[in-house]
Amino acid sequence: MYFTFVPSPIGQLMLAGSRDAVEMIGFPSGSKARGPDMSWEREDRPFELAAAQLAEYFDGKRRTFDFPMAPEGTSFQVDVLDALRRIPYGETRSYSDVAKEIGRPKAVRAVGAANGRNPLPIVIPCHRVIGQDGDLTGFGGGLAAKRFLLDLERRFSGLFESASA
Repeated sequence: MYFTFVPSPIGQLMLAGSRDAVEMIGFPSGSKARGPDMSWEREDRPFELAAAQLAEYFDGKRRTFDFPMAPEGTSFQVDVLDALRRIPYGETRSYSDVAKEIGRPKAVRAVGAANGRNPLPIVIPCHRVIGQDGDLTGFGGGLAAKRFLLDLERRFSGLFESASA
């Protein structure tokens, strides 16, 4: 496994994976704070495209990501990750909405658990999932980071609409 660090407004992110695809993004703090394992090797080159796209995202110039990625999970988790990718930039959905989206309306807690295991936060936008009542709920990078990401997308979403009009 290879890794690198990428600066961001929410702290230094760790990207890890193979030479061919990003498999995980780790936060500098929060419940999903992660650093490299001792057996991993620091190598920046495999992550150059991902780092560039993340910088564009934080600059408000990118809404989606298309660098090679290889998130792992059970078939249920993959279904949840696919549903997360379909949440439009600058919008939010509840866990219940995601459960309905994948055809499992009673699996709200399981959706929450799968959302929490998202190996590629930001890129697969688990930060766009909030509580049914509109409250911000847990986020691996901490609630301040979640609030920052949602505010960033709301701030720039209007620019995208006016640019495409």
